[in-house]
Amino acid sequence: MAGCQTAVSNIVMSCVVFLTLEFITPLFKYTPNAILASIIISAVIGLIDYDAALLIWKIDKFDFVACMGAFFGVVFSSVEIGLLIAVSISFAKILLQVTRPRTAILGRLPRTSVYRNIQQYPEATKIPGLLIKRVNSAIYFSNSNYVKERDTVMAD
Repeated sequence: MAGCQTAVSNIVMSCVVFLTLEFITPLFKYTPNAILASIIISAVIGLIDYDAALLIWKIDKFDFVACMGAFFGVVFSSVEIGLLIAVSISFAKILLQVTRPRTAILGRLPRTSVYRNIQQYPEATKIPGLLIKRVNSAIYFSNSNYVKERDTVMAD
């Protein structure tokens, strides 16, 4: 929107794009494809946000893989292929999270009745002879065996 205040800017923008496509595009008819490609590449390089990609890497590695899959799919194939790759990776991530939920062993914080993850709160202490576990997802048929297996691993 570039600082515009009303929706009239969309009408003006669409008119300018139409006029550009109608009258200026024919001037590029005899321009070699290599020159057009270099113009497009030089314009696209400024659109790549390295800081955002680094932030995604720090927050969630799987989302970064989806981001890079989409990027390379678009660069080396087409927009549709890039979108298909990103959606497929995201779908796989969702299935992985649903079938393998995160679990945590809880311990009691000193001088309180509050229980927290013992990995995040080192001062939390386990209760002898009792395992308190939190499953960070709903338990149902697709993840019940995984949760049950984690029970035996955590109890050991």
